[in-house]
Amino acid sequence: MFKGQPKGLYALALANTGERFGYYTMLAVFALFLRANFGLDAGVAGAIYSTFLGLVYFMPLIGGILADKFGFGKMVTSGIFIMFIGYLLLSFPLGGDTLAMVAMLGALMFISIGTGLFKGNLQVMVGNLYDDPKYADKRDSAFSIFYMAINIGALFAPTAAVKIKEWAETSLGFSGNDAYHFSFAVACVALIASIAIYYIFRPTFRHVEGGAKKKGEEAQVVDNLTPEQTKARMTALFLVFAVVIFFWMAFHQNGLALTYFADEFTQKSSEGLQSMAFNVWNLVLIIIGVYAGFSIFQSEEKKAKIVSAAIVLGVIAILVYKYLNITGSVAVSAPIFQQFNPFYVVALTPVSLAIFGSLAAKGKEPSAPRKIAYGMLVAAAGFAVIALGSMGLLTPNEQAAAGEAGTFVSANWLISTYLVLTFAELLLSPMGISFVSKVAPPKYKGMMMGCWFVATAIGNMLVAVGGFLWGSLPLVVVWSVFIALCLLSALFMFVMMKRLEAATK
Repeated sequence: MFKGQPKGLYALALANTGERFGYYTMLAVFALFLRANFGLDAGVAGAIYSTFLGLVYFMPLIGGILADKFGFGKMVTSGIFIMFIGYLLLSFPLGGDTLAMVAMLGALMFISIGTGLFKGNLQVMVGNLYDDPKYADKRDSAFSIFYMAINIGALFAPTAAVKIKEWAETSLGFSGNDAYHFSFAVACVALIASIAIYYIFRPTFRHVEGGAKKKGEEAQVVDNLTPEQTKARMTALFLVFAVVIFFWMAFHQNGLALTYFADEFTQKSSEGLQSMAFNVWNLVLIIIGVYAGFSIFQSEEKKAKIVSAAIVLGVIAILVYKYLNITGSVAVSAPIFQQFNPFYVVALTPVSLAIFGSLAAKGKEPSAPRKIAYGMLVAAAGFAVIALGSMGLLTPNEQAAAGEAGTFVSANWLISTYLVLTFAELLLSPMGISFVSKVAPPKYKGMMMGCWFVATAIGNMLVAVGGFLWGSLPLVVVWSVFIALCLLSALFMFVMMKRLEAATK
């Protein structure tokens, strides 16, 4: 999994981890902050939330076009500094009046522009590391590792957001609404760490940063494709972009409709074995155990196998001890559920790589487009899980009127939903990014990676649908909308499969 990868991969992945930790810390509480601080209803809060997500993923198109002209490295570093301004502005508690709203919207614009310069171009640089023939066969696994690093940052974000908010309330005496801004301030610290990592390890990837092009230099780009091949590749890419719109529309309900479900329909406390899942350090122990378990079989030296086995046994012993000493219950807040998706990504990435590595050795590994199609089917299954858990529940409006007399379900429904959706994500997102970096014509790499994010942006804009459906409709109907969209997208992929796979050859 990690063997034989260029050092630049790890440097770029770590730089991205810091930035993503700050972003997801802010995002974990953002929808709830909008409703609490400004008194917005679910639909309006959802519209602001989804518009912000849309801008975050649209701006990489502009960033990619600029990078094709001025270089990827310059855009990445500029993006970090612009994001910092946005997070800093968002960190100040200004109340809930018009001025506060304007300041918040301005902060979101800075964050969107900065992310646009940073995110896509960093991923292009990762892809460029694998243009070297000796690394070419490791491209897919590299993006899985890179994607895992993103989710290490996201794993700790919900806990950081909740804990820093609680600390601001209890220790500093801030009101609930003002305390949210301390969660946003975490992103500023994370960005400082990210830029430090970038510059310290820059020598390992400087050769893929690019630079400002001189007049006539565009002709020096190595591109051996015929016009027909270029057209076929561009067509294949845009077909994939059309499908991922609906994946992200459904998947990013984790910050909106699924968070509303966690807040309004899920039990507020947890006991026994289930309660252990809400301690992020228990999840970290499981991750350590998983990687140590794989090391037992993958290590070539006997000593390494013994050490790995000892780590697995140690993890099991610690978790059993903690289980036997559980007392009482733990409080469960809605944002904390967002830790499960990144946890599953980090824990399941080696499983995914092992499965596809085994299939590749047998010559049976599915193509990237086929993996994306399977991902859409799995995403439909994920929403089927939460639909099953929602059967017989009140509508959100009825639940709000009922108050404590409403019906609340086990946290296991959401935990299970995130597990299935994560399988879908692992099939679609890192494979999609890898597909773009491989198929995009050389002279359009930055722009095509930007278009991937535009597709994601459109999907994120459509996330608002979940907010507008939230109210008078039965929950099963709400989730069925996303099930249908995922199934139709999968069908479209399978119909177009021959054309998509032909573009990769």
